[in-house]
Amino acid sequence: MLHETTQEARRQIEICNACRYCEGYCAVFPAIARARAFADGDIAHLANLCHNCRGCYYACQYTPPHDFAVNLPRVLAEARHQSWADHSWPRGFAPLFDRWGGAIAAVLVLALALIFALAQALRPETGEGFYAHMSHGLMVAIFAPAFVVPLVALAVSLRRYWRAVGGGRPRLADLRAALVSAGRMSNLSGGHGEGCNFEDEDRFSNARRLYHQAVLYGFLLCFAATSSGTVLHYGFDLPAPYPLFSLPKLFGLPGGVLMCIGAAGLAWLKTRADRGLGHPGLWHGEMGFVLLLFAVAATGLALYAATDHPAAGPLLSLHLGTVLTLFLLTPYSKMAHGFYRMAALMREAELQRQVDVSKADLSA
Repeated sequence: MLHETTQEARRQIEICNACRYCEGYCAVFPAIARARAFADGDIAHLANLCHNCRGCYYACQYTPPHDFAVNLPRVLAEARHQSWADHSWPRGFAPLFDRWGGAIAAVLVLALALIFALAQALRPETGEGFYAHMSHGLMVAIFAPAFVVPLVALAVSLRRYWRAVGGGRPRLADLRAALVSAGRMSNLSGGHGEGCNFEDEDRFSNARRLYHQAVLYGFLLCFAATSSGTVLHYGFDLPAPYPLFSLPKLFGLPGGVLMCIGAAGLAWLKTRADRGLGHPGLWHGEMGFVLLLFAVAATGLALYAATDHPAAGPLLSLHLGTVLTLFLLTPYSKMAHGFYRMAALMREAELQRQVDVSKADLSA
């Protein structure tokens, strides 16, 4: 399957390289134009560099029913997913999530929420806020390994991918360039600033770009909220709950709102987009992941609103279940795409730097 997907992606990329009509659309086409032959690692790099904005498909004169049958967004989506599955560690988990992603996420949330509800029977005699329902020590004992183990699995996967695409020793300048590109979501701008055609062939829109940014920055704010709470707890002996005008709340509340808006917007756009321009077998799993992101943020906001209310206990169980599910599925769900995209953007910055050095040497 990997060979067939890679071969078909190579065939279509070579057609695009001969045409070059879409050269200004996103980073994929300048990257294609740099080469004449494409190894398997090059295909994986281009696939992860693609943000599936679909503008190239609607502009292309060689799409079906033309004999060339070019559908670059779809074939790169298939190659991109195959690269994640091929480099995932342990490899056995990725195919399971491919087939049953949405169901696995739903069952995990419910099962873990039930476990957390039962664990509240061990509630401490003292404690405020959600610590009145579950001790800090128990939360740390559960979430520390659930956070570290998926990160280790993801690190091994990314190392395999980096070696497959021929990446060299990472440089700070390449990381900085990748962070700027990811923060701006420049590859969703359509190359002209008007946006892409993700949900409508004839309509340019920045909606998908803005919703992605809302999820990204909302997630980072929520992570900052958790990190600042950890520093306050261990560094200053100031345990939760925290007042409204504190770093955990000032980061967490807008972060949760942004994640809800972004995830709801992406789910809405996904229902409007042509399923034939993405991986045909992953729509439900990808939608399940987007809804999981929404559930993480929404249950967190609801838990804050229900502080000192009888509903706080059940909401805490549900929120912890969604968060733990997100952590555990990170290496095998759509969550991994952010890390692979960063690696692809770093590799692209590295390749562009090498081109610039070669040009400087030739002109010297």
